[in-house]
Amino acid sequence: MEAIIECVPNISEGRDLEKIETIVSAARDIDGCSVLGVEPDADYNRTVITIAGSPGSVKEAAYKLIQSAIENIDMRTHQGEHPRLGVVDVCPFIPLEGASMEQCSSIAESLAKRIADDFSVPTFLYGHSATHKDRFLLSTLRKQEYEGFESRLSKGETIHTETTRFPDFGPMKWNLTIAKSGGITIGSRDILVAYNVNVDEKDAKVSKIIGSMVRSSGRLIKRGEKRTRIPGMLTKVQGMGVTLESSAISQVSMNLLDVESCPLHIAFEACRAIAQDHGKSLLGSELVGLVPLKVMIDAGKWFNEDPETIDENELVRSAIEGLGLEYLESFDANKRIIEWALRSDC
Repeated sequence: MEAIIECVPNISEGRDLEKIETIVSAARDIDGCSVLGVEPDADYNRTVITIAGSPGSVKEAAYKLIQSAIENIDMRTHQGEHPRLGVVDVCPFIPLEGASMEQCSSIAESLAKRIADDFSVPTFLYGHSATHKDRFLLSTLRKQEYEGFESRLSKGETIHTETTRFPDFGPMKWNLTIAKSGGITIGSRDILVAYNVNVDEKDAKVSKIIGSMVRSSGRLIKRGEKRTRIPGMLTKVQGMGVTLESSAISQVSMNLLDVESCPLHIAFEACRAIAQDHGKSLLGSELVGLVPLKVMIDAGKWFNEDPETIDENELVRSAIEGLGLEYLESFDANKRIIEWALRSDC
């Protein structure tokens, strides 16, 4: 059986549906892989795309998609709630069936070099593809975001060190091409679940508190010139509180970097407990992109009343209901669970 990998490009456009479709269409006609999900978010002004299939086909689809994003998105006019560095803010490759992390890292490196060579844009490697331990985290490479990128490349004021300041491939001096594209980050990683918990408030005051308490990095405490950090509650979790203006609520936006260490239901219950302590309630949650079946099964076992239940469909339904995954929009498990989506596409 041929290996299967996943690629989850995040493009910096979530409002212009025609433009999004143009970009995604560039990846649709590659034999051997499928576009399984396209999830635009107007508030974040970002779209998460999920591609899966054979390694060579997924790599080619990612190339075509990035090419179209470079051609169709202009970072000089981009605004949105979510942090971002360029037109394709991140493009990770994830090993699934029969694939290895080393294989995905090799794909990421060759793609990053090809994109830089073909389009003269700066590309960064992160995750297991990173060329230095300081470059492992996307959040580190993305510091100061697009707005600080010119100063960063021009050696102006920056919070970056010499190990994180410059791209791995492509130009290192600011020009009009970079002004339009920004920087593109490509890498390899384990399965990551992007997960947002909805809080019944408009100003994100409590959501920001929750984000700082649950994320692994915790809170930075200042006392004069002294600094110390208090670790957060959850393991391998990134989180922040943001306002979701279109729905008049707020969210705790999280990346669960290891769903074995921190399953969905643990993240949800932690947010619910803190929200209740601050007099707020949750309004369900949402998954961004696709999710492995096991993640949903584990959550379903927590919420299902019968501990003996083993039926996958019933457990998935329990997870959807318990996590409130249909509060903002419908949740089609056949399209949102990786294994079921691939099965349906065959």
